[in-house]
Amino acid sequence: MAAQLNTMLRQACEHVCPLPPVPGAVSDVRRRAGDVMAAWDVCPEIVEDALLVVSELLTNAVVHALPPAHLRLTWVKDAGLGTLRIEVTDAGPAYGTGDAQDGIDPDEHGRGEQIVHALAARHGIHIHSGGVSRWADLVAA
Repeated sequence: MAAQLNTMLRQACEHVCPLPPVPGAVSDVRRRAGDVMAAWDVCPEIVEDALLVVSELLTNAVVHALPPAHLRLTWVKDAGLGTLRIEVTDAGPAYGTGDAQDGIDPDEHGRGEQIVHALAARHGIHIHSGGVSRWADLVAA
């Protein structure tokens, strides 16, 4: 009976969206993520933070990684709590360690990781044969 109750209380939704390697893709995918979260009725208290994390992780993939990239959103409600996992997977680094990146002003970039760390309850990086996945969990009561 308890297992049945846990299953009834736990609900999960997932959405995967490719990140096309074209100008404007980050804002288009961010807008789509907002629509998905609205359809899932994600807690309003984390939607704004979630959209900022989505933007930072997607921008990181565009600026620093090889395509293809995609965004995976997972919303899990369990016993009244909600956790939104934001995960961006790309094909790995576009530059070697220490390589100069032409056209990137260090004063304008480099804060994304700090923003994600500040907003997420948990975050991490998973390196695998398909590339690199960066993820962040936002939790709402």
